[in-house]
Amino acid sequence: MSARTKARKRAMDILFASDVRGTPIPELLGQEAERAADEPDRAASWRYAREIVLGVIEHADEIDGYIVETARDWTLERMPALDRSILRVAIWELKYNDEIPAAVAITEAVSAAGEYSTDASGKFIHGVLGRISEQ
Repeated sequence: MSARTKARKRAMDILFASDVRGTPIPELLGQEAERAADEPDRAASWRYAREIVLGVIEHADEIDGYIVETARDWTLERMPALDRSILRVAIWELKYNDEIPAAVAITEAVSAAGEYSTDASGKFIHGVLGRISEQ
């Protein structure tokens, strides 16, 4: 697994934990920073995970707006929390990180959905991100 794939997973985990448990994101970032300091192998993926999470926070309203506009027949509250987290990471990469090609952001998100979420999540996430990338 590449450092960026690990970073996306860490970012997804932080966003998911905040969403489900209500733990403030800065607290979760602090906990993850402590873990990364104790494990030098995590340094590269930690830096990118932190960049993703901070970017999602900075653009939260716009990112959620993209989801609401493109997720046909689904409200944010109705979709699984993990799918929201995956979408937020991928949309940040699509819209706010010029270093990541759209195809990579979409493929990584669909792969994460297939591995960690429901059977239908991959198709749903692919559809939402495909519509967003066309905008």
